[in-house]
Amino acid sequence: MVTNEIYERIKSDIDTYDVILFMKGTKQMPMCGFSAAVLQILQGLDVDFKVVNVLDDDEIRQGIKEFSDWPTIPQLYIKQQFIGGCDIVREMHENGELEDLLREKHLI
Repeated sequence: MVTNEIYERIKSDIDTYDVILFMKGTKQMPMCGFSAAVLQILQGLDVDFKVVNVLDDDEIRQGIKEFSDWPTIPQLYIKQQFIGGCDIVREMHENGELEDLLREKHLI
């Protein structure tokens, strides 16, 4: 069960950053292929985004799964909206929906 403190930390990050990616690793060193794939998509769209390395904090790693009710990492949020994980982001990118959403939100 996610504690109030962890819930508030996650919510604060999501509220603070227009685009935030909860992933395994960093922008410089992704630690899983799924995280690397989403990272590459976002970098290719030249969008400014924040990364939270869930490997640095096990409470955040577990907490984000409960917060979003989504069992896997990475998890992408745009303007406080949960977008999804790697497969959803990849599909949205391939069909142009991700770029359209970022444009609609004035992020690219």
